[in-house]
Amino acid sequence: TGVPEAQLAELAHLLARANTAMIISGRGSEQQAQGVNNTLAWINVALALGLVGKPNSGFGTLTGQGNGQGGREHGQKADQLPGYRKIDDPAARKHVAAVWGIDESEIPGPGKSAYELMSALGGEIKTLLTFGFNFAVSAPDANAVRERIKQLDFFCVSDFFLSETAQFADVVLPAAQWAEEEGTMTNLEGRVIRRRRAMAPLGDARTDDDVLCELARRLGRGQFFEYANSEAIFNELARATAGGVADYAGITYDKIDELQGVHWPCPEKNHPGTPHLFRTSFATASGKAKFHAVRHLAPAEEPDNEFPYYLTTGRTLAHYQSGTQTRRVEKLTEMVSECYAEMHPDLARQYGLNDGVHVTLATRRGTATLRVKLSNGIRRDTIFVPFHWGGNQSANALTNAALDPTSRMPEFKVCAVRIEDGIRQD
Repeated sequence: TGVPEAQLAELAHLLARANTAMIISGRGSEQQAQGVNNTLAWINVALALGLVGKPNSGFGTLTGQGNGQGGREHGQKADQLPGYRKIDDPAARKHVAAVWGIDESEIPGPGKSAYELMSALGGEIKTLLTFGFNFAVSAPDANAVRERIKQLDFFCVSDFFLSETAQFADVVLPAAQWAEEEGTMTNLEGRVIRRRRAMAPLGDARTDDDVLCELARRLGRGQFFEYANSEAIFNELARATAGGVADYAGITYDKIDELQGVHWPCPEKNHPGTPHLFRTSFATASGKAKFHAVRHLAPAEEPDNEFPYYLTTGRTLAHYQSGTQTRRVEKLTEMVSECYAEMHPDLARQYGLNDGVHVTLATRRGTATLRVKLSNGIRRDTIFVPFHWGGNQSANALTNAALDPTSRMPEFKVCAVRIEDGIRQD
């Protein structure tokens, strides 16, 4: 990792001596071909220290965006049903089918992960509808993904800005922005909170649930999507999650308002919620936690003579995700106006690069032309590029789509890169 052993030992002693401690991992440790192993290693540490279930202590993984936690609990992953249930679990299928009023045979089996779906565009997948998903910028190996989008027979995008992805669409549906919708969000600690509409959608913009209900009606399935409002949708979700890991059965809008948020599991109307998981036992047959033996796995692609440096990608304070929203906010673009390649002065010196000049980076998948940003806080063999831009400033034109074998998360955080010739002075 390049982290000095002395610092690792110091961290271990600090954690061991702490009366309370919280370990939080983020996308950096997860967006790797061994991301699950990385997370299991941190869980092992938290278990060894007795942090799980202890007040003011614990372990958590930060999701990449607001309500990432809630989306998974609602069953928005292609291998899950509401309540963190597996879609191929017979008991889960039977329960959810009964709530939805359908035969369980109508529930499909596990679908494709995000990148595997993108890989099938134009082949197995001929038609695609996306909601607020700017994957022409955010997907790994983005050049290849953009070419596959062009092969679709029909592509429809629902979004509140004409993103880079929407420019490929046959039809663009104007969507309401999050502050124009009602609903709930669930944060890292499993607290379900209300999200209230700040203003009505402008013009012809429609909310996601409105679009989906209208689509269901036109496909002859409208009887399963007769919701008066977002609260009715939430109430169905609560019934569908009953008995699951993320059990919302006892949560209502009124209860959320009264308690200023409710932690799942909350299985009954008179249940107060569960602010602390695993206080007395774990969700295993024995009630005891399980440690996992973890072996280090190297990145799928490491530097070599042709591509001698590490590339890693990530975020800036000023911008969010693919930048569809934040690149349109003047104050934020004043903070960071364009993409950049952050590197150590010693590395820049080898190529005669000064702070602020433009340089082209290349990997086995593509190139990007970026402004140099010098920093003493980065390793001499590593270049950092934020991923909030598209076009010739696209970090994900460079990244590798190697997938974690368990989570199917792409390896955004490491691949091999080189500095191309053709430096342009401003």
